Amino acid sequence: MISEALVFLQQELSRYILEHQNSTGGPSQDDLNSGDIMLGNISSLENDQDGRLRNRVIISLVNVEEESTLKNNKHYVKNSITNSIEYFQPPIYLNLYLLFCATLVDPPTSDNYERALHRLSLIIEFFQAKKSFSIQNSPQSLGAFPAGTDEAILEELRLLPELYTLTFEQINHLWGSLGGKQVPFVMYKVRLVKVQARYTLDAPSVEEIQGDTRELVAPQIEAATS
Repeated sequence: MISEALVFLQQELSRYILEHQNSTGGPSQDDLNSGDIMLGNISSLENDQDGRLRNRVIISLVNVEEESTLKNNKHYVKNSITNSIEYFQPPIYLNLYLLFCATLVDPPTSDNYERALHRLSLIIEFFQAKKSFSIQNSPQSLGAFPAGTDEAILEELRLLPELYTLTFEQINHLWGSLGGKQVPFVMYKVRLVKVQARYTLDAPSVEEIQGDTRELVAPQIEAATS
């Protein structure tokens, strides 16, 4: 589900930037194609000898956390066909921290830097305009997934991105751990990525409850006859 979520957002962002580029008739030196908005490890930028990651918009997953407020879900469901109870572990809902970086070309001139900042503005504008992502409101992105992708997984995709602001200290630690020089970036926290294993355990339904009530009734009888 994590990879599907990232591919989904990549396709939506790519479509938005390319449509904006075509509608404004932007300068040719700022043109991007669909392959220039890509998933990748931004920490590889410093060792990018062939320039594959330069002059791009790179989306990197930098952290994953569990959404703790959704942990108390039920562990069972009744099968209406077999009339049995199926036990399962409830799904985990994840928050993904995504780093969107507008990388520069060499040499990093002022024009290149301005171009990167413009792309960063388009990323923020994209998420400001659309607060929720699902296959239902973005059916055009279905073509981005390979044939044979589980349709049930895609139907459950519902992503809620929100801008995540880092302190200067956090920024320093982040780029220090990535081992590279800072480029124009913005981070988003994408909420509610659902992960669940397809495994259940059948158990018979409870038809009758039997119990020994003597321990409860005996003290009452003794008290009444004494």
